Amino acid sequence: MQQNIPEETTSFVGRAAELARLAEALREQRLVTLVGGSGVGKSRLALHALSTAQPGVGSIYWADLWPLRSDELLAATVADALGLSDHTPRIPLDALCGWVADRAVLLVLDSCEHLVPSCRHLVGELLTACPRLTVLTTSREPLGAIRETVLPVPPLTPGTEALALFQQRAEAVGRPLREVPEQRLAAELCARLDGVPLALELAAAQLRHHTLAETSDRIRSGLDLLDDPGRSDPGGPSGPTGSGPPGGAAAGLSGPGEELRRPARHSAVRTAVGWSHELCRPTERLLWARLTVFPAGFDGGLAEQVCSGGPLTSGELRSCLAGLVNKSVVTVEGGRYRLLDSIREYGRMWLRELGETEQLATRHAAAVVELSRQARTEWPGARQQGWYERIEELYHDVREALRFLLASDPAAALELAGNVAFFWVCCGHLYETHHYLELALACTEGSSEARTRGLWSLGLARVLHGDHESGRALAELTRREAGLARNEEGLRGAAYLEALAALLAGRPLAALATADAALRDTGRAPEPAFGSTLCRLARLFALTGAGRLKEARREAEALRRECVRLGEYWTRSYTDYQLALIALFEDRPGPAGAHARDMLDAKRRIGDRFGIALGLELLAAAQAREGEPERAALAYGAAAQHWEIVGHPQRGTPEVAPLRDEGQAAARAQLGDTAYQALFHRALHADRDQALGWATRPDPEPRR
Repeated sequence: MQQNIPEETTSFVGRAAELARLAEALREQRLVTLVGGSGVGKSRLALHALSTAQPGVGSIYWADLWPLRSDELLAATVADALGLSDHTPRIPLDALCGWVADRAVLLVLDSCEHLVPSCRHLVGELLTACPRLTVLTTSREPLGAIRETVLPVPPLTPGTEALALFQQRAEAVGRPLREVPEQRLAAELCARLDGVPLALELAAAQLRHHTLAETSDRIRSGLDLLDDPGRSDPGGPSGPTGSGPPGGAAAGLSGPGEELRRPARHSAVRTAVGWSHELCRPTERLLWARLTVFPAGFDGGLAEQVCSGGPLTSGELRSCLAGLVNKSVVTVEGGRYRLLDSIREYGRMWLRELGETEQLATRHAAAVVELSRQARTEWPGARQQGWYERIEELYHDVREALRFLLASDPAAALELAGNVAFFWVCCGHLYETHHYLELALACTEGSSEARTRGLWSLGLARVLHGDHESGRALAELTRREAGLARNEEGLRGAAYLEALAALLAGRPLAALATADAALRDTGRAPEPAFGSTLCRLARLFALTGAGRLKEARREAEALRRECVRLGEYWTRSYTDYQLALIALFEDRPGPAGAHARDMLDAKRRIGDRFGIALGLELLAAAQAREGEPERAALAYGAAAQHWEIVGHPQRGTPEVAPLRDEGQAAARAQLGDTAYQALFHRALHADRDQALGWATRPDPEPRR
């Protein structure tokens, strides 16, 4: 079972011996590191090995570490790669160890070289705690861990594999090499580039605009200069505005004036990257430098918003982006763009030379803050689902913007953290929410709407982490801040936070009193309003928990109709949850199952694993009551898997526990213990989305 594995977008060439060694190492060793220089193809080798992995290797997860600037969120990043959405106060490393435990898992950590000590510690802890875990890492240097198996990744063999790769890429750009002289010249070029795949890819991309002879001559000239031990990096390749940088930095990744004392294959990469840069138009070079502000993938719209200006008009920027894609400087994956590490490093050097590093970081952060404002404003409406997807796409951009703003503009950092908090906690980023809000609140002071929202958001994260006492304290701080500013939305938010803590503690009457008081004292807010919607939802939960079912059903149906009219999913999903719960209390399993399925559909749309776990519990109970024990067993197994993902020991509000016990007992009685356990464990250990499909589709998988 593979999870979040990047797609192979081009053909894979050669590496039969390396693939065989890697497959053998993964069968026999628990920690394997692919080590090689920049552009040699470590990540691609790992990716292709996974695509051909033998059955029985276990679940495979891929964690990209290259967007991380520091190690403070390393464990949280790996937890995200595994799809965890931990709702406990544990640190991410403990949550990782607890979830992997005795599962058979192959974890890939890609690009560890800038975080070697931290990766060594993380991997050591995981391997000690998780006996069936295997870790594959890629790095420019070994981790230095105990019992680490290091597999060097050499360049491609120049005369065979390198030539085959170059020929395939040349054909892909419409320049097939059919004549013998061309093939001989291509073989010579591959040898000069030392068989380094990135250098070959960049050289082949230039065949769109230049002949093979021109390409070979230029690269020969660049390498001849670099091979001279008495020279520093030449100033030949033009800068973003048409001239070399101060100090003579040029075709390589070394800084101005740095002596070249690196292996030839590094010279090949530097020459290919630098020559690709030289062949770009000046505006393409400028865009290349500016695109390095993005820590991970990006879309064209955001690139235009952040990187335009000066000669880069909107139209020119789009033209330049297409040109960089054609030159293989920018790759396209799933409709999003990306710079490879070596290319990003080179572009960052030019951005520094231009003196635009600070300016671009400021523009990037401002764009992310503005998007977060739009997302929060439009949360109650028809664009809600799209904003959940968009904020998740911007995950690395938000973290990078927060990192920059905490040092340059803490007030803006606090606003950004508060704006994305509700999206992040729904999508499982509770630790990051907690981390950045604490930092931002510590560096700001005074009353403001952003501070009120920040305190509320931190309280929400604490409550969902199970720290109800801290959540109540932050609710009171939020109430004070909102009262000083006469912020009615803030007052309603504080009431919701207090009511939520009471509901999770099994005190529905206290929650009802708090929600009623907030809705009465603050008056009717303009529709749709975030705080009032949350208070209405808390009131609905409290009515059900207090046994006032007719009143709860009436209010749930009314609120659901409003959500359908608005095209909103988050609140609607919880009205469906309450309607399913009420129907079960009233012994109407058919409607209960229908509402549970509607809830699950909405939760899937916004990526809320905690909500999916809640919905599966009620669906299973409804199926058990309707005499569908196989479906119930699968649904209970899928629910158990999702509860493990979120690490929640309580499994929802207290009134659900008796329904769970009753439903499991009924399904066991109808199936027998052995058959029930077989179906339950099959869903528990299956791919999470596959298990969800088994539980919700009309005909479950046949018994095995």
